[in-house]
Amino acid sequence: MDTSTALFYVFSAVLLVAAFRVITARSAVHSALFLVLAFFSASCVWLLLRAEFLAISLVLVYVGAVMVLFLFVVMMLDINVDALRVGFWKHFPVAAIVGVVIVLEMALVLIPGFDVVNAPPADAKSISMGNTKLLGIEIYTNYLYPLQIAALILLVAIIAAIALTLRQRKDSKAIDPSQQVKVKKADRLRIVKMQPVVEPPPAPPAPPAAPAGETK
Repeated sequence: MDTSTALFYVFSAVLLVAAFRVITARSAVHSALFLVLAFFSASCVWLLLRAEFLAISLVLVYVGAVMVLFLFVVMMLDINVDALRVGFWKHFPVAAIVGVVIVLEMALVLIPGFDVVNAPPADAKSISMGNTKLLGIEIYTNYLYPLQIAALILLVAIIAAIALTLRQRKDSKAIDPSQQVKVKKADRLRIVKMQPVVEPPPAPPAPPAAPAGETK
């Protein structure tokens, strides 16, 4: 076993453990951190497969942007994860069976791609171009229509997310920018003239004096 094979098994084991901890950790923050570890492990596996562009993109896009956003959302919303995990172990066997079936199907599809022994040798032109340029040529020639379909699906997801977050709520205070622009200076400020000094009220009259010889 050479060094690359040993590193592949190490990174794959870390990836599987981190992915399992993502769905079993009790804290949402811990799940997000384990997901970051899973992304790093996947990028290391891609580096071993000489897919440097995909590895760097995974680190920059998902770890650097998406996961930071997830952590901010989790910490700001203060989600009660215990209430969401009610009945998790009840449905775990069915979910495990479905997950195993998905893994087996993906393995049947992806295993032929790891057959580097019978792979055709790379020519000098492909080596000089680099895998980033070759990936771009492959995507925008042979996989152009799947790329457009994926972009359309992402566009629909973005529109759906915006539509869900822009619902009218009675407990929220919204500001209409058009109404703010129409406001004039006279509507915002009213000048009231007041005297600088207010005269004190007059003193009440003294009670009449009692006649001489009368006692209370």
